[in-house]
Amino acid sequence: MGVRAQTAKPKLIELGSSLSPTNGSSSWVSPSGHFAFGFYPQDTGFAVGVWLVGQSGKTVVWTANRDDPPVSSNTALEFTRNGKLLLRTGPGEEVSIADVAESSASASMLDSVRWTDCFLPLQYGSFGDPYWTVDARDLNDKGLLSSYDATSNVLTLASNISSDDAKNETIIYRATLDVDGVFRLYSHSFGNSNISSVSIMWSAFKNPCDVKGLCGVNGLCSSNGTNANCSCVPGFVSINREKYSGCYRSFNNEEGCRGQEPESLYNITTLRNVSWEGANPYSALTSLNEQGCSRSCLQDCNCWAAYYFNGTCRRYKLPLVHGIANQNESGITFLKMSLGTAYVGDDIPAPRNQTKVIESNKKELILILASSLGSIAFLCALVAVSSFFIYRSQVHRYRTLSENAMEEFTLRSFSYNDLEKATDGFREELGRGPFGAVYKGTIAQGNQTIAVKRLEKVVEEGEREFQAEMTIIGRTHHRNLIFSSMVKSARFGEKRVRIALDVARGIFYLHEECEVHIIHGDIKPKNILLDDSWTAKLSDFRLARLLRPNQTGTISRFGGSSRGYSAPERQKRMLISVEADVYSFGVVLLEIVCCRSNLDINVSTGDEILLCSWVYSCFVARELEKLVEGAEVNMKTLERMVKVGLLCIQDDPSLRPTMKNVILMLEGTVDVPVPPSPTPLGS
Repeated sequence: MGVRAQTAKPKLIELGSSLSPTNGSSSWVSPSGHFAFGFYPQDTGFAVGVWLVGQSGKTVVWTANRDDPPVSSNTALEFTRNGKLLLRTGPGEEVSIADVAESSASASMLDSVRWTDCFLPLQYGSFGDPYWTVDARDLNDKGLLSSYDATSNVLTLASNISSDDAKNETIIYRATLDVDGVFRLYSHSFGNSNISSVSIMWSAFKNPCDVKGLCGVNGLCSSNGTNANCSCVPGFVSINREKYSGCYRSFNNEEGCRGQEPESLYNITTLRNVSWEGANPYSALTSLNEQGCSRSCLQDCNCWAAYYFNGTCRRYKLPLVHGIANQNESGITFLKMSLGTAYVGDDIPAPRNQTKVIESNKKELILILASSLGSIAFLCALVAVSSFFIYRSQVHRYRTLSENAMEEFTLRSFSYNDLEKATDGFREELGRGPFGAVYKGTIAQGNQTIAVKRLEKVVEEGEREFQAEMTIIGRTHHRNLIFSSMVKSARFGEKRVRIALDVARGIFYLHEECEVHIIHGDIKPKNILLDDSWTAKLSDFRLARLLRPNQTGTISRFGGSSRGYSAPERQKRMLISVEADVYSFGVVLLEIVCCRSNLDINVSTGDEILLCSWVYSCFVARELEKLVEGAEVNMKTLERMVKVGLLCIQDDPSLRPTMKNVILMLEGTVDVPVPPSPTPLGS
């Protein structure tokens, strides 16, 4: 949409003009008649954007505020009297579409516009006006796609395109990075009837499966040369069959294989014509035959797949990545499967044959069960009557003993009246979550301070979240885990190393020392409290997840993890492991070092806005003193904490240290290796 201050041009959009999704005036058309700006259908509502016209299916090339949900049919798009382009979604509700410095007298829909998700002819034409900062790309009116390097030299990306346009046709070229990760060049040919035909002129990849990670974790990609098809590795099912989101294991692994013969729990399935390019094995064994490779994976609790080729056996942990179906692949893949489930077709579990009950024994079995249940019912009634009278005589004594022995139990049940009295009518609020608030209170004659969480929205999700938090708290008992109210204090002081170690020990306890391993899921400064002695405490277990024995990861069903502290794999909806907590701890550690937030716009230079990037730049330039602003610190201790923090925030979870190693490095027990860049080049 081109907005200007002149009024002498044709096809002007006058002040006060408006569009509606439902009436005849729903779009403004460009001079060529090939582009339109206005409302188009999206899901159950409408969106504002620009599209190619003249065909039954709109090709949308730009969308305004594309992250916002669709709007209703009662919405209006208005070019106001004061020269602003606004989307009015309701009484008093408006969203700006075009931000201009000055008020405009008129507007025009042009054919040369800057788009966000594709290139159109003559859109970018100079090295000084790039689309990406690393170079500039230009798509001319003949469909020639080219790129400029740092010295302004032209590098042709797609040149084998015919320029013999038909005399009675208009051709518009469009270059788009499609949803399958392939960069393609399309041509739209418009005839006299203004009906277009679309064809692919050039593609960055001949095989769409060459796009790494297209099918997600534990997925297999196959291609017919044009389109990619995603399926699951045998023994896995799709997380979402409507999207390329990966697969999860379809059988339970609660038993594990430690302490038992693996042959009694698993078998090996052979998979041919599959390559695993780009996948990193955790071990590679040589001088083995096929049987030896298969057996080594079956007997190793960490191995879930092995790839055998030319005497080398590469063994992989879960998740499996970059699986590509290739008829020319001569290697063999061995997959570990549970004996409890057979698989038919597209990884659909099929029940094993069950033992049939002989009809002649049914009557006898029913008679035995009826007699047994009758006897049990009589005994239960007798016990219930006796218990009732015993309870009445002992109830007062029980209450007294319960109150006196309160400190001997991990969890105690309170009535609503008890909690209302303890919090003085829920008077002092400490914090608030999505389903309720936390209040300060006292029990045991005022000698113990507690925190009381009250659910305010009685919905299934809130109840389930509260019960999950209570379950996890009941399984833990560590001095660096906080369940009572602590005195809030600043996160930085004389003993920043001690604070960091307290937090690290609390996370290490959850990951490795607790009876059931736990992923906290929301490590951030707000959830780290300090008591009067400056001992750091972890709090807020809303998003915590329990891990079964031998389970390495879980699928996160919650979206509440704080941005800036959330690991990259969590933002991509991948399997979450304990390494996600390590990433969050790394961000918090760098904040403790620098006494500032991970994202801060009130800084002197643009390089300092993102803390993690700025810290790595200072580390590489050997200018760590900038991080503490002249404070008196031990430079060796400062360097050690910075290096540990940078190791924890690596994008690849496998490059992050365990919390045990983090503690050893912070204590100075082991040397800290030089960390690589947290965000690899090209990612």
